[in-house]
Amino acid sequence: MLRRIGMGLTIQDFKDILHVGIQLTVEKDDNKLLNTIVEKGMQITNCDASTLYLYEDDVLKFRIMRTLSQNVCRGLDGEPITDIPPVPFKEENVCAYTAIHRKVVNIADVYDSEEFDFSGPKRYDAMTGFRTQSMLVIPVENNTGELIGVLQMMNAQDEDGNVIPFDSQYEIIIRSLGSLAAIELANIRYVHEVKQQLHSFVEAMATAIDERTPYNGSHTRKVAEYATLLARKIDQKTKEGLCNEAFDEERLERLELAALLHDIGKMIIPKSVMNRATRLDSDMAAFEDRIALLKCYYEIDSLKGKISKEEYEVQHARLEDIYEFVHRIDAVGFLQQEDYDRVQEIATLAYEKEDGEKVPFLTERERMCLSVRKGTLTEEDRKIMESHVSMTAKILSKVYFNKSYCDVPRWAAEHHEYLDGSGYPNHIKGDELDTETRILAIADIYDALTASDRPYKKPMPKERACAILHSMVEEGKLEGRYVDWLEEAVMEE
Repeated sequence: MLRRIGMGLTIQDFKDILHVGIQLTVEKDDNKLLNTIVEKGMQITNCDASTLYLYEDDVLKFRIMRTLSQNVCRGLDGEPITDIPPVPFKEENVCAYTAIHRKVVNIADVYDSEEFDFSGPKRYDAMTGFRTQSMLVIPVENNTGELIGVLQMMNAQDEDGNVIPFDSQYEIIIRSLGSLAAIELANIRYVHEVKQQLHSFVEAMATAIDERTPYNGSHTRKVAEYATLLARKIDQKTKEGLCNEAFDEERLERLELAALLHDIGKMIIPKSVMNRATRLDSDMAAFEDRIALLKCYYEIDSLKGKISKEEYEVQHARLEDIYEFVHRIDAVGFLQQEDYDRVQEIATLAYEKEDGEKVPFLTERERMCLSVRKGTLTEEDRKIMESHVSMTAKILSKVYFNKSYCDVPRWAAEHHEYLDGSGYPNHIKGDELDTETRILAIADIYDALTASDRPYKKPMPKERACAILHSMVEEGKLEGRYVDWLEEAVMEE
């Protein structure tokens, strides 16, 4: 038999109340937290109905409505209650009065009360057949005194189901639990705000990265898209018993953040390297001017009689041919051996002026650029470009990531590492590479192959891009099953 203590409450009552308090402090979902306030408040007071209002835009908006006797449950899943107008902040409204003065209002029978305007509850009763009688209205505020809302409880019941007034002993209990819930709700909202701030920072950085070059405008977000697509497929395979890497929404969020930040180091890469659309790119103008100048030199020599008209025509035709050749190979995806050899030959040619100064057909820089076998970057340029991952790590090391996100900078900075250790910058390999890093590496390569905004190459079909990924699996660089599952996922789109 339970022993009564204090205000008629049993020891079990106090245990139940403490348990509710614990529930409120551990709940991390704001919708579930609000539901808990209503549900546990009704259980403690043994009442039939309750309404939770949230204070927004200087009015009290209906958030949750429950009436057990009429099987009414609204707002429990977070769906908005829009068909009932909010309560204006006027003192004649009992809920507004409670909110304005932060006072508990306990009324035995609203039909016998003339203190407030109860026309609204009475109209509701007339429409639904419900009879509002006893009412307990409590302000919900946090530890700083900020008003969160109002909890309105109706029709307390005795053990036989008869409607009775709310015992005053519950006023302090429900108000305390409401305040506890309000504090936790404020904490949840603060966490959401911090997350929102982090995401807005990441979005801003991703926008800055992609906007910095016209040839990479959607890469960051596409990598995030493919990484998330692959992670969801991996999670599906785990549920099918084919893998053991589950991806809940929080893990997906961390992966997406890493994807959006993976190229932040490109902020410091010179545009002359970042935006090199062709082998010569902006250097082409200097080459064209030199060819025009060389034509003039030979023409002057012809006019002075230093060379014959026939020799002039030969030199002129040769310069025209070199001009066309350089333009042809400037933007090809892969330089053939015969074209490479011809670049070296042209680089040996020069016009000698009267003072002995030699004007080369190609400068050493032009020779190096035109000798690039694949892509548009020289070895020196490529090293500069590859330094972006080290800069990603350096930049992100200056940003505070709490324990939930502490791995994000590392994943972002390791997206060019391969399983066989041939990646860069740290040649990490095998088990040292997290699943997220392996996913980012695959997503980054896939987008690079299929991207349609690269001027130096045409986008590859999905099948061809996946074939290249599979060849990298055979070389030991990428994880085979993840490549298989990405292929499966992109083919399903």
